[in-house]
Amino acid sequence: MHEVYGLDLSTPGLLRERSWRWFRIRLWGLVSADSRISRHFQPPEPKGPRTPRR
Repeated sequence: MHEVYGLDLSTPGLLRERSWRWFRIRLWGLVSADSRISRHFQPPEPKGPRTPRR
């Protein structure tokens, strides 16, 4: 969160001062951006159909 929004989530009381809506919007922005974390949670589709081995 710090790299994109300039927020350090380890700051005491920061998340208590923010609403769930605020946090959800920031989290959605991080997951929808092309980043390592988004690729982790949304891996790319397989390139082609896999055929079973005989």
